[in-house]
Amino acid sequence: MSQKRIICSIYRSKKKDEMYLYVDKTKALSLVPESLLSMFGEPEHRMDMLLTADKKLAKANAEDILSNIDEKGYYLQMPPVREKYMLDMYKTPVNPTY
Repeated sequence: MSQKRIICSIYRSKKKDEMYLYVDKTKALSLVPESLLSMFGEPEHRMDMLLTADKKLAKANAEDILSNIDEKGYYLQMPPVREKYMLDMYKTPVNPTY
């Protein structure tokens, strides 16, 4: 069973836009595997907050976060999946002559 509430620290990845790690503030990043930290890059602390199961979050489910922190010691929020047409925009050369 997951914890009912914790003080949660949230870290942002400097390598991957919109990727975040949620951890119990008292344990910080000590339970995050080294391989994940290597892929994540240098964590940038964004905030601490009281996290409860009924907390409404924009891009993650609080119950899932609490459960993952309880079981693994962290929760990794991945960036949203980009639509293929959005990825193609970066491949299209810019025409400066219009």
